[in-house]
This record gives sequence, C-alpha cells and structure tokens, in this order.
Amino acid sequence: MPFLTAEWRKLAFANYPVDPAVLQPYVPFGTELDFWQGRCYLSLVGFLFTRVRLLGIPVPFHTEFEEVNIRFYVRRKTASGWKRGVVFIREIVPKAAITFVANTVYNENYQTLPMRHRWINGEEQNMVEYQWKKAGNWQTFSLETSPISVPIQDGSEEEFITEHYWGYAAVSDQKSNEYEVTHPRWQLYPVHNYTIEVDYGLCYGPEFSFLNSASPTSVFLAEGSAITVEPKAALK
Repeated sequence: MPFLTAEWRKLAFANYPVDPAVLQPYVPFGTELDFWQGRCYLSLVGFLFTRVRLLGIPVPFHTEFEEVNIRFYVRRKTASGWKRGVVFIREIVPKAAITFVANTVYNENYQTLPMRHRWINGEEQNMVEYQWKKAGNWQTFSLETSPISVPIQDGSEEEFITEHYWGYAAVSDQKSNEYEVTHPRWQLYPVHNYTIEVDYGLCYGPEFSFLNSASPTSVFLAEGSAITVEPKAALK
C-alpha cells in the first residue's frame, strides 16, 4: 500500500541553472547530481496538495493544502539502470502535522508557515499564484498562462525537470532514504508572464541569496495528476 495518495494540481516551476558546488553539500549518500545539457538545476515549485490520504485514510483538516519547495536533481545507478530523483532543500506547508510526519518518517526538510493561493480561470488566460509568509513578509510566485494545455516535448528541459520519479533524503554521511513517487506524464500550460517576489536567502538560507538577482531559464505550469508516495527504503 502507498504511504500517501493525493493529487498534485497546478504545479508552477521556475528553473535555475546553478553551480554544482552550491548543491554538492546536500547530495544524499548513494546519489550524484543529475545534469541536463551540462547544466545543474534548482527549481522553485508551488502547487496544491488535495485529496490527501495517509495509508488510505483521509486525515481531518489535512486533505488539502499548499506546498512550495526548492529542489534539485540527482540520480542513482542500480543493476537495472539509473534511477532519477529529486532532493528537497526545504518544503513549506501550512499544516504542522504534515511537517511533523514528513520530517519524522522521511527525514525531509519541511517547515510550517502561513500560506495561501489563488487560481483564476479565463477564456484567454489563467492565473495561478502561491504565497507564503516568512518573517512577516509575503513571498509570491505567480504565473499567467494559456488556458489550453499541451504535451511535454521529448528531450526538453521541461521533460528533464518533471520526469524524476524518486525522492532522496540524507540521513547521515553513510545513509539516505529513497522512495518512489508515481504519476502519469503531465500536460503543460504555456506561460505568458510570471512574477517571482521571493527572498531566497530569507526563506532557504544565505547560500541561496544569489537567486534573488538571478533569472530562471524556464518557467512553466503543469496541470498535475493523482500521485502516490511509496514507502521508503534505506540506502547504506
């Protein structure tokens, strides 16, 4: 049985090429950085968790909530080939119980903060916005997009970013957790405009302050789907 089932909806991505040296201290045991066309990426991702069930059971008042995270991309070589996955620097949610379970069970890096979102659907344009409040200041990530979704193109940066189906979390220098996330291939909404008003140093640590003046190489919105998070396994 999956540990968690849910839907991830309206996933907003902003993707930044970064110096691998910035991310190397966060690479979990048993994995290595994954590159696309020679670039190492870090992504800001905002989305809505909905229809959440833990071990098949809905938890009252915790079935729908926002999440915003920053993550990067790794891979692990196995006898059957490469497993491509993500590592989260920090995941922000508005529910303290979610933070407790994720940090305790999966050794993730969740933080609880006030959050809100807006979705506006129009005939010619949609708007999706995620906000979270840190140290009294609202941080904003919003997109204006086409109302019509399109397939992800083979070999694209969007395919690289979205087609990582494993999660990895460091436990120690000689141990990490691995878990599978399942979902179908997503559709994308072309982006017309976007706003990123985020103090990365404040939210994620001074080593990420350089992102305050950086521009993402791509910004896109995925519709999302039903997902599962499978039970973890230990790598050591």
